[in-house]
Amino acid sequence: MPLLRILFLLPALCFVGGLAALILHAQAQPGSPYVTPPRTIVIGIDLSTSNPLIREDAFAAKVAARIAPMISGLAPRSRVFLRSFGAYDSPANLPLTLDIVIAPKTARADEMAKLISAVIAGVPKMVRQGRLEAQMSTNIVPFLQNTARVVDCGAMPTYVILASDGVEDSQVARLKRRSATLPRPQGAYFAGCEELMILGIGRGLRSPSDTERLRAEWMLWAQAAGFRRFTALNDW
Repeated sequence: MPLLRILFLLPALCFVGGLAALILHAQAQPGSPYVTPPRTIVIGIDLSTSNPLIREDAFAAKVAARIAPMISGLAPRSRVFLRSFGAYDSPANLPLTLDIVIAPKTARADEMAKLISAVIAGVPKMVRQGRLEAQMSTNIVPFLQNTARVVDCGAMPTYVILASDGVEDSQVARLKRRSATLPRPQGAYFAGCEELMILGIGRGLRSPSDTERLRAEWMLWAQAAGFRRFTALNDW
């Protein structure tokens, strides 16, 4: 079933050469050593207009290269979810949806890492082509709240990775304003989850002080939500 969803997305990725062959010949090359035990990795792509990733090919490729090794060594039965967010409850987020269960014969970790990396690197081009829709709001907290309802941090180590500038712009908060703060979560939604990672935090604001402000806000939120670790990178 996961591969059917991947194949459904392939027409939107026709500019990425060889993806179909990559999936159909997933057993052709030896895989990477497994990371044990199985893990859950949720990857959220911020499609809001404030996020430079949707415009900058080089930065999208850099994010893709950062994420790929997190997937390539996953053990069988690991789960990988790829989603996008921006406007709340928007059908514009449906095209970028992949659910993968790592399996040696049907969805090998090293090949799925190549696929997901190609998808992420291709986001700016898909936006330019109209295959993905840039969105006018940034619902990061609502996306995380929805994610918390579909992951089980007690079942396996769980990591949430956001390719986002971290500028919440929704009914929750308007973090572009320097006086704004993130309200703390009403519960530890992610109790026992390993890590929340934000790649590209503050990048659209082009201000070191704003980057640090956003990093501090999200660190407090992540801790209150139950994550064991928090990482936020503007660049690397």
